[in-house]
Amino acid sequence: MFWKSVVFKLWSTIILLVAFVLMILTVLLLEFFENFYIDDAEQNLVNQAESVQSLVESHQQEDVSIETVNQLMDPSTRATIFFDEHDYWQNEPTQGQNFELEPSWFIANSDINPSLSEDEQIREITTLPNSDEEIMVVGIPTEDEQGAIYVYQSLNVVEETTDQTTDIILLAATIAIVLTTIFAFFLSTRITAPLIRMRKAASELAKGEFHTKVPVLTYDEIGELANSFNLMRRQLNYHINALNQEKSQLSSILKSMADGVITVNKQFDVLIINPPAEQFLEQLKYEHDLAEEPLPEMLTTYFNDVLVHEQEQSVELTVQGRSYVLVMTPLYDNAVIVGIVAIIRDMTDERQLDKLRKDFLANVSHELRTPISMMQGYSEAIVDDVAESKEEKQELAQIIYDESLRMNRLVNELLDLARMEAGHIQLNPEEVDVATFVQRVMNKFTTLAQNQKIDFNSHFDLDQTTVMLDPDRIEQVLTNLIDNAFRHTEEQGMIHVSVWKSDNELYFEVADNGKGIAEEDLPFVFERFYKSDKARTRHQSKKGTGLGLSIAKHIVETHGGTIVARSKYEEGTAFTFTLPLTLDE
Repeated sequence: MFWKSVVFKLWSTIILLVAFVLMILTVLLLEFFENFYIDDAEQNLVNQAESVQSLVESHQQEDVSIETVNQLMDPSTRATIFFDEHDYWQNEPTQGQNFELEPSWFIANSDINPSLSEDEQIREITTLPNSDEEIMVVGIPTEDEQGAIYVYQSLNVVEETTDQTTDIILLAATIAIVLTTIFAFFLSTRITAPLIRMRKAASELAKGEFHTKVPVLTYDEIGELANSFNLMRRQLNYHINALNQEKSQLSSILKSMADGVITVNKQFDVLIINPPAEQFLEQLKYEHDLAEEPLPEMLTTYFNDVLVHEQEQSVELTVQGRSYVLVMTPLYDNAVIVGIVAIIRDMTDERQLDKLRKDFLANVSHELRTPISMMQGYSEAIVDDVAESKEEKQELAQIIYDESLRMNRLVNELLDLARMEAGHIQLNPEEVDVATFVQRVMNKFTTLAQNQKIDFNSHFDLDQTTVMLDPDRIEQVLTNLIDNAFRHTEEQGMIHVSVWKSDNELYFEVADNGKGIAEEDLPFVFERFYKSDKARTRHQSKKGTGLGLSIAKHIVETHGGTIVARSKYEEGTAFTFTLPLTLDE
């Protein structure tokens, strides 16, 4: 709005100030000129009265004519001459005079009478009898003090002069107001134009536009203000860019962190959060059905404890089966706590590694202890001649030999697995005919299939018969999968080997209709030393080491493929692994 602008305020201030000064000056001038005209009129009447007095004194009463007095008098003035209270005369009114005073009025008026009765000179402004018109009367006594000379005129003459003067003064004041208005408006716009430009520049600055520059047109205070504004704009642009750069770096650091970070204020409003922390909150809200709350009550309780005790605290939580460590630290600003920084660390892998390490030691100890105990026991039987016949000793020696082979196989598989996990596995790829290769591996189990009366068959769906792979390593994978299938399949069962090509990948599948794997065991079949319920193993005498599937997984992944297991308890199991048609060197 214009009336709210600086231009209007400055313009109105100047106008009001000038109008106030002009009003006071006009009142004083009108008062001055009115008094001046009244004093001048009184003095004029006195002069005329003295002239008439001189005329009367220099002539006898009979020699004084009205024409002579009229010549001495102003046309607007009348005179009444009292030789005594009973002898008087007055001049005739001239054109324009519409009042006439009776001589008796001078004698009866107590304010006018002193010139006649007390020989005093009087100057009075009075009102005509039976009228509102004012007149000015000047009276002086005669030399013989027997009479008086009264000269008077209407104040309309003075008022007319005063009105003319008032009109002139008011006209001058009006012209001054108009000129002042123009000058004030020009001056206001001249002063405020740079301010308006700076206001627009400040608005653009508030919107994030830091390239707007205010032109410097003068070298006064406004010019210095424009220079200061431009300097502020440059400094602000520099600092904003620096802050944005730091914010971008901080955001990148937070997003790249594996640990979750949450920063809250004392009211527990989230200020900073990174993706791992968001995932943790989503899991926590899902587990406790707190979708509508910004922060779960459990976290706010922990945060409140940090605020109360003013020291770092840590807790360990289990959310959706994963282990988290929550480290909470007070956030200070000049020794005053303003919030809390919480670090959320996913310790699931560390806990699992600790468990796997302990399980590994336990499993290795268990796997080695059994053959060692058996070898020790049967060796003592031989040494102590418990076996009497040669056949019994031969049987005990055979058992010792089998257990030694089992130990050797376990140690070799552990070494192979260690080398694979360390990335030291070396592939020797060759161009292999897939059908011939798979059939050769299956031929090793033909006699076993016949003995166990198991339907052992294969199916190939290939439009490309050769592929690059390490035949020894893939044979190890297939042998392990087929051997597991035989050990978990009852007589009259079925084992089916399939090979097919799809999406530039070669698929191998070994399926059986044996006991299958329980659902709770299925996610862990590729772990080292993991064995499902031994009651599902058909041939208890054929004990595995628990490393075969883990080794098979590493071999397949080294080839650039994947391996998965699908199973339904009491229905069967299928292991499927893929190999790329083009093997990277």
